[in-house]
Amino acid sequence: MRKLISLALIGCLLIMWQPTVMTQAQPGVSAKSAIAIDMDTQEIIYSKNIHEELPIASITKIMTAIVALEHEELDSKVTISNEASRMIGSSIYTQPGDVYSIEDLLYGLMLRSGNDAAYAIAEHVAGSEKGFAFLMNEKAEWIGMQNSSFQNPHGLDEDDHYSSAYDMAILTSYAMNTSEDFREIFGTKRYLAENIGYHWMNKNKLLMTYDQVCTGGKTGYTSIAGRTLVTTGEQDGNEVVVVTIDASDDWNDHRLLYNYAFSHLEDRPEIPIFFGEEPSEPSLWERFTKSFRYLQGAI
Repeated sequence: MRKLISLALIGCLLIMWQPTVMTQAQPGVSAKSAIAIDMDTQEIIYSKNIHEELPIASITKIMTAIVALEHEELDSKVTISNEASRMIGSSIYTQPGDVYSIEDLLYGLMLRSGNDAAYAIAEHVAGSEKGFAFLMNEKAEWIGMQNSSFQNPHGLDEDDHYSSAYDMAILTSYAMNTSEDFREIFGTKRYLAENIGYHWMNKNKLLMTYDQVCTGGKTGYTSIAGRTLVTTGEQDGNEVVVVTIDASDDWNDHRLLYNYAFSHLEDRPEIPIFFGEEPSEPSLWERFTKSFRYLQGAI
């Protein structure tokens, strides 16, 4: 009963206490669709058309990477097929008969956005591109991505290949929270593959120019999808996922959304409720005043 009374009194304090924190206006972004979420809780901090089904280009490869990591060992060897080596668009310039580890292909997939790497991974894991797309859609359903449909592992434009900003945010949050290998690849600035004589550099410019905040990302572009970008950021122990789709100024959009999201998370109050413990339990008034002093910043 005494604890219930304490809770009621603290509730009254919260109603009466008027914090002097200014509410930050939501930033304007260039993206057709955008979201920022707390990576730990999936709380939506910023939203703009977050459930709209849109083509997503190469951020598709986030799903490709997590499916591959959950089905194959990093040291598995993959022989590049004719079909994989002939993929159009972004490439790591594989040749038929080349042998890569799954690990090297994943770095080529995520840092250089290699469509040949995506096709080779899909063939190795599922036997075909369409077989791998089945695994992608199965995973999307399991995660709860209700506005997504995957038809290929690379993100080139195709009928019924789409997702939403919200779905891509919860996918990235899932991948970052469940796979240390994914987190490592996602945040790597450069990588030297076993049979390549030069480093692959990450196309995510925020890792290079805003690395005090940005911890990882994946870029994308097609003429139909426009510029797409998924990044993660960390500040003062808080982690966020930011997604923009069809954004002409995506790098700046993400900087703005980082600032907005972290400001929101910093302003969110954490108010402990102090209960006494036997044998020297303080009085109800002492517990009340201790919580009040905490709200006033005296503790």
